[in-house]
Amino acid sequence: MPIPPGTLREFLLTEYRVRLPRGGWTLICVGAPLPRELHGLVNEHTPWGFVTAWNPFAQQASRERNRAAQRELLAALRGLGATPRAGVGVGTGDPKWREPGLFVAGLDFAALGALGRRFEQAAIVRGVGYGNAELCELW
Repeated sequence: MPIPPGTLREFLLTEYRVRLPRGGWTLICVGAPLPRELHGLVNEHTPWGFVTAWNPFAQQASRERNRAAQRELLAALRGLGATPRAGVGVGTGDPKWREPGLFVAGLDFAALGALGRRFEQAAIVRGVGYGNAELCELW
């Protein structure tokens, strides 16, 4: 089942913000290179992704359900040996839309996709090394 065009557009325009170690944020944008501030976490061949467990099937879920799922995702990532960094997806069309996410480096695309599907996500953002971020549909 393809992502509906309006939802796909929102995913493509979302700012995927990653918390920096000394404070502040950097932005991952679909179609743009990985921000320089994150280069220390990867090398030119390192796969990376921005994932969430919030709002399965791109449908708003309760805060309680979302928080529980996000804690489970964090535990799953750590169980795979990853060290995720806190993030948040911020919709550009509606500044009130925010969704916690996690930036993770070093997990291959198969593992990232499997986690996205496990948590019923429509898509994940991913890339390799310093290259461009891409939206990977999971449906």
